[in-house]
Parts: sequence; C-alpha cells; structure tokens
Amino acid sequence: MTIEYVKATLLDISKMQELISPEVEAGIILPRSEDEVATNIRSYTLAIYNDEIVAFSALHIHTLMLAEIRSLVVKETMRGKKIGEKLVNVVLDEAKQLGLKRVLSLTYKQTFFERLGFIEIPKESLPEHKIWADCIKCKHFPICNEISLIKNL
Repeated sequence: MTIEYVKATLLDISKMQELISPEVEAGIILPRSEDEVATNIRSYTLAIYNDEIVAFSALHIHTLMLAEIRSLVVKETMRGKKIGEKLVNVVLDEAKQLGLKRVLSLTYKQTFFERLGFIEIPKESLPEHKIWADCIKCKHFPICNEISLIKNL
C-alpha cells in the first residue's frame, strides 16, 4: 500500500471536513470552520491513498520554539496501518525544518504519542493563548480529560 503525504490545498477542505466530522461530533477533535481551516491551510498535511484523503494533521505554530500537532485524524477503515504514525513523523520533520525545538499534543491517545517519543507534561504548562484560543471551544471545557504531551526535537 503506497500512501502519499502532501500539503493540503483549499480544494481539499470539504473532504477534510467530511473525514473529521465523526471525531468532531464525538467530541474527540475540536470543530474548525471551513474559514478557519482555509486560514491555516498551509499547516495541514494529508495522507492520500488511491486519490482519497485517508488522514490528515496540522502543525500549528505557537511560538518561535513551540508548535502543536492538532486535528490528527485517520479514516476509520484505514486505522491500524501505521498511517497516523507516519503522518506524525512527516509533521515532526516539517517542524525540524522550520527550526522548532518542541512539539506538543493534547490527546486522548496517550500511548500512541508516547510510542513516538512524546512525554506527558502538566496541562498548566501549556501556553495560555492555547487555552483561550482553542480549549474554550471544546464541549468538555473546563473539565478536560485530554493528556498533554511534548516532544523535544
């Protein structure tokens, strides 16, 4: 199985929204409007199989040294094939190329990220603007069960 990892374009947004919709409805991933995705389109990387988007994630830069992997989703029928792991590694390579020093993740999939070298950190150490820009939109806010993890590059 050959998966191609490419940067997203504006033409991909509707398919991306379709793919992520079940995870948003379940409260696993934060909702993002098409306009918000469009504004940040350069941060998204897609996994393409047979001309179909089967996974994607974003590298969202917070500071000169810190970025976040967010909106990581793999199509349900494609899970268990290491696509998410490879996608995270592609995004981490991009972070290194940009000169970032650390990448964080807020997730319910702690062991997935730990296998990739992330370590748990207290949520209190997250940048304050992360909480007020993103977390406040979550239906679970302020009672959050997500785990904060970070990886030094």
